[in-house]
Amino acid sequence: MIVQIYEIQTPREAEEMIRLEVDHIGSVMLDPFPESRFDLKQTIRTVQQAGCKSSLIPLFNDVDAISRMVEELSPDMLHLCETLGSVEKDRDGVFAALDRQRTLRERFPEIELMRSIPIGQPGRADRWGTLKLAALFEPISDWFLTDTILSTDTPDVEIAQPVQGYIGITGMTCDWAVANALVRSSRIPVVLAGGIGPHNVADGIRKVKPAGVDSCTLTNALDLENRPIRFQKDLEKVKSMVLAARESDTAHQVASIRQ
Repeated sequence: MIVQIYEIQTPREAEEMIRLEVDHIGSVMLDPFPESRFDLKQTIRTVQQAGCKSSLIPLFNDVDAISRMVEELSPDMLHLCETLGSVEKDRDGVFAALDRQRTLRERFPEIELMRSIPIGQPGRADRWGTLKLAALFEPISDWFLTDTILSTDTPDVEIAQPVQGYIGITGMTCDWAVANALVRSSRIPVVLAGGIGPHNVADGIRKVKPAGVDSCTLTNALDLENRPIRFQKDLEKVKSMVLAARESDTAHQVASIRQ
């Protein structure tokens, strides 16, 4: 069971994740050429030298800017997470994202591509056409990551997300029945994300049966008002999540053998 943790921005944080036996260690770029890119480069090298996989999310869509970032930082995985509506309602946006991803696949065949697939919250997941989206992106993806997209009654779903234009960091679970349907239909590995933390990771593994689990918001430290602090991990939460995921995976394997 792969454990992936996001918003690791410095080599010191990466070393802590490695010590806690995190498998995929993810970083985020907020703009194409931040002052912190030297730290990010060293973070990625630290992860790779330990035999773990580095993953990088760009929160911008310019293909040339993303390409320059990949050339400079050389992550193991590039993670794309633009907000996508259903194929019927957001055809232009979906096909623009497909074109960007095809271009990046052609430019960097050695880099694994992870694609976030939006799934609505329980009871509101049918409007996104998750499996249709996945079928379009599967031929040019190495990994899928389920993530929670927040619903809105307005036409512009992008502005309803915590980071406008991108899905993720909601701290809320997606519809696990749909996530499980994606796992069963997909020919590439699926990582379960969206409101995953130490308290529910075992249940998520049992119900969805993913190849891995991902956490960002629910393994972050909290401020004085109990709000997650971006880019600041709570090491005890990460440790608890890793242990719970490993124990759940072991229990699942034992149960399979007995059957």
